[in-house]
This record gives sequence, C-alpha cells and structure tokens, in this order.
Amino acid sequence: MTLYGVGLGPGQSDLVTVRGKRVLERADVVYSPGRLSRSVATDHVPEDRIGDLDFPMTRDEEKLRSAWTEAAAAIAPTAREDDVAFVTLGDPNVYSTFGHLRRTMAAFHDDVDLEVVPGVSAVTAFATALGVEIPAGSGLALREAAGGHSPTGPDRMVLFKVTDAPTTHEGLVDAGYDVVYGRRLFMEQGETLVTDDPADVDERDYYTLAYADRDDPTADLATAAFETTDSPTVTDGGTPTDGGRPMGEATLEQAESEACGDEPPEGNR
Repeated sequence: MTLYGVGLGPGQSDLVTVRGKRVLERADVVYSPGRLSRSVATDHVPEDRIGDLDFPMTRDEEKLRSAWTEAAAAIAPTAREDDVAFVTLGDPNVYSTFGHLRRTMAAFHDDVDLEVVPGVSAVTAFATALGVEIPAGSGLALREAAGGHSPTGPDRMVLFKVTDAPTTHEGLVDAGYDVVYGRRLFMEQGETLVTDDPADVDERDYYTLAYADRDDPTADLATAAFETTDSPTVTDGGTPTDGGRPMGEATLEQAESEACGDEPPEGNR
C-alpha cells in the first residue's frame, strides 16, 4: 500500500486541498508530528484514526536521527498493509518535517510506496495575507531568520522562523530592506497579526514570518501604467477611456509600450 505525505496548508482546516481531504478520509491511520497539525487533521479524520509521533525540539543530529528512525519503524509495518498518511502544516516539500521521514524511509524501508500530496505553503499564504504580488519574471528567496539572523542579498525574501524580530529588523533595515511581518496567518490557533513594527512581534513565536524587499517587482509591468496620474479611467461598462473618450487600440498599445519598453506584453513572454 502507500504512505502519503499530506500538506495541510497554513492552519485553517478549510484550506486543506480536496485531494488531501480525500486521502485523509480513506487512510487507515493518519500520523501527526505535533499538536497543530493534529488539530487540523481532526476536522477531517476521527481521533481514533490519528497516531501521534513525538519528536524532540533539538538540533542534536544524533537525537534527531534516532527519533526519525523510531518514527519510520512505527509507520512502515502499517504502510506495507494499508494506506496511511503523515500530515504536516504547509506543503510537505517546503521547510517541512516530512523530508526527514522520506529520507529515513528510503534508507530503512524502501519497499514502502510513497506519494506526496501538495498543500498551500506558508509562502503563498503569507503573500496573500499581506497583499504581496510576486509577478512573472521576479525572483523570491526563502531564508530562515531564527535567533535574530538577518540574511541579505536577494532583493525579495520571505523569512521563516523569525524568533527575534527586533534584531532581525535592524539588520534588514541597515541593508536597505523594507520589512513587514505576519504571525500565525490563516491559522486557527493563536492571534493572527500583520505589522511593520517588529516590537509587535517581539515575543518568540516559531510561526512568525517576514517579507523583505528592496524594489517593486510590479513597477515595470504593462498594467503599472494604470496607476499613474495620467492613467485612463474606466467607465461603468468596463471600457478604458482617455479624457472621457473610449481608448482606441493604439492608445492601449502605447500605454503598454511606455510601461515595458520594447519588450512584448507580459502574456507573450
């Protein structure tokens, strides 16, 4: 049978994907690595089908290897006979504990079939909550910022595990970044908060993220021309107008040309 790694999304039970919900409903056992993932899973699975796994909060590699070896040994016999699921917040392949289980299973139980069910990652949930647009052609880096770390380099970053926001903020601002923070976004446990003041999130919380940028990736897009003072207005019927007159095709092409230079419109790239 199959071991499914199921992404539960950022924390609200109705953000589990349709495929993820179907896998959870038919799995004989659903293994959970923590309280938060368990609380989401119980909205889709009876508690008597959930198996809890304990993992130490440590960076000691030997202790971590031992814990994952024990977890894999507990899961493998059931996964050989039935469909089982291992749930994780976010997406199983993005900053997730599932990667450790996948490697351990491959090392000691490679006869177990494994399948990943994607989930809404913290990155996309974070961008949505903050209204941040990551348009085509722009770059975005993922970094960790635990313990006040202030990674720099890329123009746009999403930072995970911001556990000392004031210290991280100081380093980022000195490097020229604008920064906004989000805590427990789209989560049913704890207070959701979005702020640009690091003092608002100065309490250590593993589920605090930050978005740092040094430029506007939308500034050169064709539709950015609509935000200028000379931009066309739109009538109730949805027709762009120039000074009250409907804009001709040539006028729209001119707006795109001014926004994009000699490059073709974004949809043709």
